Amino acid sequence: LSRSATLAKSPLVSTAARALCASFSTDVKNVTVLGSGLMGAGIAQVSAESGYNVTLFDVEAGMLEKAKGSLQKNMLRVLAKKKVEDSEAQKKVAEIMAKISLSTDVETCAKSADVVVEAIVENLGIKQKVFKTLDAAAPAHCLFASNTSSLPIGDIASAVSDKRQAQFGGLHFFNPVPMMKLVEVIKHSKTDDATFDSLTAFGKSVGKTTVSCKDTPGFVVNRLLVPYLMEAIRMYERGDATLEDIDVAMKLGCGHPMGPFTLADYVGLDTTKFIIDGWAQRYPDVGIFKPSELLNKMVAEGKLGLKSGQGFYDYSKK
Repeated sequence: LSRSATLAKSPLVSTAARALCASFSTDVKNVTVLGSGLMGAGIAQVSAESGYNVTLFDVEAGMLEKAKGSLQKNMLRVLAKKKVEDSEAQKKVAEIMAKISLSTDVETCAKSADVVVEAIVENLGIKQKVFKTLDAAAPAHCLFASNTSSLPIGDIASAVSDKRQAQFGGLHFFNPVPMMKLVEVIKHSKTDDATFDSLTAFGKSVGKTTVSCKDTPGFVVNRLLVPYLMEAIRMYERGDATLEDIDVAMKLGCGHPMGPFTLADYVGLDTTKFIIDGWAQRYPDVGIFKPSELLNKMVAEGKLGLKSGQGFYDYSKK
């Protein structure tokens, strides 16, 4: 089946995404996703659902098999909620999974790729090393994108050739990827217009609303979100209000679905600390990027939020 035909038959994809897929450049057929964690697997899923041929890469075969099992389980759960008959659901999931190949060889993954989306560990050196390898192996037309949430796209792109830097941008998806409707498309100083337009079209073709942003710390969402979480923590540190009251105030006063402490626990306190520490190191004179002693202490104690069972709130009995 063609990509458009596959998309048209998928009950997991919106009508708008189907229309966008039909209009998107047929030059992009093969998508390579680096990293099989929650973000990488999610990007692979929405790409396959949209009819792309997807290669999902990770350094360990066991991680890839785990991701494959999770993808199948999650898609079947969504279809069950939509009251799709089990036999039909199994068939639909099998069709989507057939679009996803697994690989532990990053160079092989790149050889036929039209777009590479990286979603590996948030470590600049590791990302640069991987992209340098990809630059030598990928076709000349291949576009590179990073899903980083905190590192400068320009810094990551500096590892590749000048020509490829023009074909390099940011595609920042949100977790969980199949559910969250937004993608931030980032243009660094050397990204050319054709690449930016193609990455924007790709984001739309997988059913997302796209917003554009310069290569500024945290892009749009995290640049606003992380300082907000940090200011809530500082209020609590100063004793201005209890964390419970701060959460209630932001829920009822601003209409937020959850307060900043609940959200920080959900995001992961280690993730929040990693982002703010990186910004503080890079921009030491920016006050809103100042680290928090309380946050540092909690992370050092292993209190990472929901995933560890203890953060600002106790989840051990839930």
